[in-house]
Amino acid sequence: MKHLGNRHKNIIAHRHKLKRIAREKLEEKLKKIPADAPKPLDPADAWSTADVARPYVSVQHSNIKKKAKKLPQICFPPVFMSPIRVNIVKFVHGGMAKNSRQPYAVFVDAGHQHSAESWGTGRAVSRIPRVSGGGTSRAGQGAFGNMCRSGRMFAPTKTWRKWHMKLNTKQKRYATVSALAATAVPSLVEARGHRISNVPEIPLVVDDNMEKLKKTKDAIALLEHLGAYADVDKVKSNKKMRAGKGKMRNRRYVLKKGPLIVYNKDRGLTQAFRNLPGVDTCQVSNLSVLLLAPGGQVGRFIVWTKGAFDALNDLWGSWTEGSTKKKGFRLPRACMTHPDLQRIITSATIQQKMRARRTGPGKRPMKKNPLKNFGAMVKLNPYAHHVKRLAIIEHNKRAAGMKPRPNRKRLKAKKEHEWRKKYNYLNMAEGKNITITKEQFQKKLKRRAKLLGRGRRRAEKKKAKKEAEEKKRAYFLDLKEKAKKGEKPTLKQIKHMIKAHRKLLKKGKKALVKKGPKKPKKQKGKRRKREERIQKKSERS
Repeated sequence: MKHLGNRHKNIIAHRHKLKRIAREKLEEKLKKIPADAPKPLDPADAWSTADVARPYVSVQHSNIKKKAKKLPQICFPPVFMSPIRVNIVKFVHGGMAKNSRQPYAVFVDAGHQHSAESWGTGRAVSRIPRVSGGGTSRAGQGAFGNMCRSGRMFAPTKTWRKWHMKLNTKQKRYATVSALAATAVPSLVEARGHRISNVPEIPLVVDDNMEKLKKTKDAIALLEHLGAYADVDKVKSNKKMRAGKGKMRNRRYVLKKGPLIVYNKDRGLTQAFRNLPGVDTCQVSNLSVLLLAPGGQVGRFIVWTKGAFDALNDLWGSWTEGSTKKKGFRLPRACMTHPDLQRIITSATIQQKMRARRTGPGKRPMKKNPLKNFGAMVKLNPYAHHVKRLAIIEHNKRAAGMKPRPNRKRLKAKKEHEWRKKYNYLNMAEGKNITITKEQFQKKLKRRAKLLGRGRRRAEKKKAKKEAEEKKRAYFLDLKEKAKKGEKPTLKQIKHMIKAHRKLLKKGKKALVKKGPKKPKKQKGKRRKREERIQKKSERS
């Protein structure tokens, strides 16, 4: 204990204390049990813990009128503590259900009762056999094939098919034991759909007087007294019409499964219960998976007689002593006595012996494209996060109708380096190694500005001349409009107009005064005559 920490010491001490309390409670219960009651299994023989199954089961009275203060108790058979293997139960049930099938097949000559023969090749039709003869629509039609009308089916069924399935005796016994153990678990019984809310105890054991019942009304009264008749009512209410052709084959309705009555000796019991819907009866030595787990689903509700319940000890035996009825058979044990694996592994006693947890090699990281994945870009360039943030802020301002404020420091720094782009970057692009200073660049700019100034003056003169011409043109057009209205221009204005007109003619441009609209050309030929005719008709009308 020295190598353990204080925490582990406290945990172990607490568990010892809990075990001691549980032992004391068990001793108190054993003291209350009467002396004539059968003794429970010896702890050395019982492999299971006390929580897996109860050591005793109460025996209910079959006499409805009699009210007993104390119910007799019998020892719990070890078969009910067997491991519940649902996979084995389903496999065995599937195999056993096949063994009750009746062989069926279609008529051996069905679809082959025609005098049909293939026409062979060369007639531009398929090579399927065709009905011989003539004078009727049937002649020449395809026959025999599964795709033909009145032909045989594909792969006709035969009576010599493999209908049955061999099963190992050990497997069948294991499945039966598992199905029996499941009937003692109330949660599994309820999960199967049985109504057991009013039943006093699961498994339900009744005294041997139940075997003497001969009337159905007495059987119903007993089931009502035990709280088991609700399961029979459920069967009655769920009666349904069968789907398919079974309706025509003397199995018109489908019923659910009700309680199973297991007896040791039949003294009229089967006669009493045979007319109740969903209720099955079975002798204890004839129990099988088909009755204990219908449809391969474990957890059937069973009503036992005391004699049948006692007979389970001889039939199936225990783990230490084999069965007296089944040679060489012992009850299977579960692989684990404590099924809570998580609790076992995490316990202090196991953990101190285990090595430290090893870490795996880890997955190789997936290569990400920083141009598409922003997280990868931030890893390479942390400043990208700040740039994106500024871009989002600017975009939001524009969306809100706000003009973004320029950054003066950045603009100033940009202007200081702007001159490089116009000269040095251009030289670098052209593959030149010539570089100049800022002062040299400014001198070049001044020289260039002077050269650009001459061209600008020339362009200004040209523009001024064009404006003067447009002004004159507007002036002469104004005079023309006044003349049309009746206002005569002065002699000076007329002379000025003639002078300007002559200058324009010398240059080869159009006259300022535009001519009137041109007369339409005369059309010749038939078209002209036709149009004249149409015009005269319209004038007359």
